[in-house]
Amino acid sequence: MSDPIRVLDLIGVDGPGGGAEVIVLRTAARAERYGFRTTVCCVRSADDETFDVDRRARDLGIDYCEVAETSRFDRRTLPALRRIAQERQIDIVHANGYKSAFYAFRLARAERLIPMATAHGWTGYSWRERFVYYPGERLILRRFPGVIAVSSQIRETLIRWGCKPNRVHVLLNGIDTDEFHRRPEAAKSVRDSLGVGPGDVVLGAVGRLERQKRFDVLLEAVKLLLPKQPNLRLFIAGEGSLKRQLAMQIEQLGIADHCRLLGHCADISRLYQAFDVLVQSSDYEGTPTVVVEAMAMEIPVVATESGGTRELLQDGVHGLIVPLRNPPALAAAIERTLDDREATAARVRAARRRVESELSFDARMRKLDEIYQEVVQQHGSLQNEAASTLPC
Repeated sequence: MSDPIRVLDLIGVDGPGGGAEVIVLRTAARAERYGFRTTVCCVRSADDETFDVDRRARDLGIDYCEVAETSRFDRRTLPALRRIAQERQIDIVHANGYKSAFYAFRLARAERLIPMATAHGWTGYSWRERFVYYPGERLILRRFPGVIAVSSQIRETLIRWGCKPNRVHVLLNGIDTDEFHRRPEAAKSVRDSLGVGPGDVVLGAVGRLERQKRFDVLLEAVKLLLPKQPNLRLFIAGEGSLKRQLAMQIEQLGIADHCRLLGHCADISRLYQAFDVLVQSSDYEGTPTVVVEAMAMEIPVVATESGGTRELLQDGVHGLIVPLRNPPALAAAIERTLDDREATAARVRAARRRVESELSFDARMRKLDEIYQEVVQQHGSLQNEAASTLPC
């Protein structure tokens, strides 16, 4: 095509969002360099006071719009999306999440667009998510001509649910190595702002305060470490429904002087400058964005063997990987990271090299453009191909 492909990146967001929203925004900010144009559209709750994706989009100079809903599947949303698609002459509607997949499917049928989706994972624990929304999303994605999975594990799940293998592409989350890099001169000011002393060792964790992230396991590991590492400090950045529960656990474990819940952090790359170790304690991940960011930032990584983590780093080469839900194993890996500085430094260097060569955002964008071009070519003229006639 001589004209750029026009993409409507559709996301349903609660609060400040998570890793998926970060990837969507970073992609949109770079789209035109790679032959396509992206509009980010958020379907959001009208009364969500913690929502800030609009601000972040403005800061990045993204073509952004939103539809505010007064109910979970507001009947006014689809007409609003149709107007947006028409005004921007959209070719591909790209869903991110179960709600946006539902709307993308209906929008594609109504406006003769090509529907695509990125499956970032299924991390909710409510019964509606587990037994209604997530199964519904997987069934819808069987009808899409192109689906991106952020890990091989997610791809295998989609294929088990009936997606054609040749339509499911694995695309790991990438990172901007210019934005995410270690700045030793910045570390002191960030640590000072956190009240960290010169002899303190800082563990960092980033993510939504939800069951999936298993920050309760990390707190147990810190409790085990403190007798040997009395100068240990843990900072957890993120918001979520378990904030009060985690605060209570910190008090019950008697580690309040060593642990702090920071809430949502707008400038996460600055916060990383304070970390001596990044810990990911999740039960489930797609491609954990924070792990890629830590690798780029040259922060030693200790992570559970969840989801696509093993596709990002090799145990003992780029970081240390431990079993799920195992505080002693997590504590031992953190202790090993802190004690064996030479081996840790070697892993950090290897991780940065891997990010620069294989996990850069430029590499991801080139692959994404190839996927868009392939889907367009397979389905002929974007103006004449009706989504309702797409093969199943």
